Parts: sequence; C-alpha cells; structure tokens
Amino acid sequence: MAILPRLSMRNMQAALALCLTWLPGPLLAETAALDAVLARATAPAGIVFEIVDRDPQALNHALPWVVDAARQLRQRFPKLEMAVVSHGQEMFALQKSAQGKNLQPHQLAQQLVKQEGIPVHVCETYAGWKGIAPEAFPEYIDVAPAGPAQINNYMALGYIRIVVPKTAKR
Repeated sequence: MAILPRLSMRNMQAALALCLTWLPGPLLAETAALDAVLARATAPAGIVFEIVDRDPQALNHALPWVVDAARQLRQRFPKLEMAVVSHGQEMFALQKSAQGKNLQPHQLAQQLVKQEGIPVHVCETYAGWKGIAPEAFPEYIDVAPAGPAQINNYMALGYIRIVVPKTAKR
C-alpha cells in the first residue's frame, strides 16, 4: 500500500509550476552581512534589516546595532534606501503601552523613521496571534500585514536583507 497518493501527470505539473513561481524570489534574493555590503563597489537597491528574536528585550541591543549599521551604510552609500522589519517577540516592546518600560527602543525607532527616513515595520499577523491590534502600536511604527512578506516585498525590489545579530545577553 502506497503511503503517498498517486498523482496524475496534470497534478504533478501543476505542483511543479506552483513551486517554480513561489521559490525563485527567496532563492534569488540576497542576504548578506554588513561587512559584505560595505565592501561592495556599488550600492544595492536598498537594505532591509530583519529583527526576529525570542527575547522581549532584544530591541535594546538590536536597534542600536541598526542605527550604527545605517550610519555606516549611509557614509558609504549616501542615498541608500533602508527599512527595518521586526517580527519576533521583541516587536511587542514597540507597543504604546510598553513605551514607559522601553524608552530607548521607542526613541531609536522614532529616530530611524523621522530623522533617518528608515521605516520600521512590525508584523500584524504575529500581533494578532497574541491578541494585539494594529492600533496598539504608535503612528511611527508601520504595522505590516506579515513581517516575512514585507521582507520579501523589499527583496523583490532588489533590497539586500541583513539579519540583525541576536542579543548577546540572555
């Protein structure tokens, strides 16, 4: 008795076509380390910083890292477009109700958005799983429908993803 159902040739072709239309974006998209981007001869289309961590306080380390990385990148490529996507447990520190306990992440997020022109996105899907509405985040935080999809959208535009290092302190 076969464990897998028999697939007709038409079903296999449809499955293959689906895989080929879904996979090329992530396979062709580029993820790089900060040093590799800084060593490039020409600027990429943009940079998307990905922050995803289980540590609720990770933004205390991740956002200063992003601010410093953005400064280095802008020194090297002055007109470089950048964005930040936070889609792990750390993103909840950016809620309005958490601002008092998380002053530094809120100040740095505001600095990135308002002074540096770097949008900061959080994941509406993950927030929804935790019962948190988009309105729980301040106006300077963009609540994207899905964090990974937001990253893929940037990468489809030629942005390079830089995964922000996990927090050193646990």
